[in-house]
Amino acid sequence: MTRSGKKRSTLELGHDAFLDIVANLVGILIILVVVLGSQSTKIVEQIQQEMDEQPDAASVTYASDQQLSELAQQSMRAASAQADSMRFEKRIKQFKQEIEVRKQQRGVLLDLLAQAEEAWAEKKQQLDEQQAALAENIAKRKAAENHLADLQGQRERLENEPEEIVELQHLPTPMAKTVFGEELHFRLKDNRLSIVPIDQLVDEIRRDLERAASGMKDGRMNSAVGPLRGYVARYQMDKSRQMVSQGGKVGMATRIQLVGMTVEPLEEPHGKPIDQILSNRRDLDIELAGRDPGSTTITIWVYPDSFAAFRKLKEHLYQRGYATAARPLTMDRLISGSPQGSRSDAQ
Repeated sequence: MTRSGKKRSTLELGHDAFLDIVANLVGILIILVVVLGSQSTKIVEQIQQEMDEQPDAASVTYASDQQLSELAQQSMRAASAQADSMRFEKRIKQFKQEIEVRKQQRGVLLDLLAQAEEAWAEKKQQLDEQQAALAENIAKRKAAENHLADLQGQRERLENEPEEIVELQHLPTPMAKTVFGEELHFRLKDNRLSIVPIDQLVDEIRRDLERAASGMKDGRMNSAVGPLRGYVARYQMDKSRQMVSQGGKVGMATRIQLVGMTVEPLEEPHGKPIDQILSNRRDLDIELAGRDPGSTTITIWVYPDSFAAFRKLKEHLYQRGYATAARPLTMDRLISGSPQGSRSDAQ
């Protein structure tokens, strides 16, 4: 039970007890009036009976002074009791009216008390939230101070440590030039190196286009060639009939055009680890055998997880006199090409 409920019950019990006392007093007065009235009635009946028992006027006896005095006293007591009863009834009505007024005032006070308790609860909640925010800020401040202390400790340790001289290897980087000679393609992914037979795959696509010139319907077609050295080339081509002019003559001709292609291995991971290739070098020597470093450019399709391996491979190829061209790819991209594509820039 809430505090307001306890106060309401206490007030109601006090009013009920007061009404009980007043009712008891009224009841006692009523009983007293009834008793006095009954005694007066008995005296009157007794006198009337004595008068009836006298057969004639000579035998009629009159009430004595004592009896009349007692009758008068009883009558006065009855009248006084009746007056007291009326006065008490009037007081009871006044008390009832006053109780009604008090009830209304109590209702107003209880409403004010409820509003005050609600306001106090809201204020207390605000104070609790402010205290929680303050505690959180204090915790953050302590964490920041601890982090600052750790940084200062690290700074002091670094300042006290002797300086280390780090040797950086520098590769001369000539001005990039577009590749027009022989080009050899490698792929570096998962720190694995593999040969990408792009020229052989393009030759297969060209032969596939020649075969499709007679049997293919006009429109776009998807096809694939390979596998060659573990790689498959998927491509799109368009076939259409167009007006052409040749030797002063105009006629219809079939035109087949490569739209684009993508090259991907049959399975992943593909290739050999770069450390194994650079330590053994036999596989790389086989691929580079018979190629002129002055006219051969090596294009490396490299993924973000193999940039460090690309650096090692570029150093090795530079020592052997080969220019390299980097083709960075995102992890979700495939090696691709199209007639509108650009040639590699070697360094």
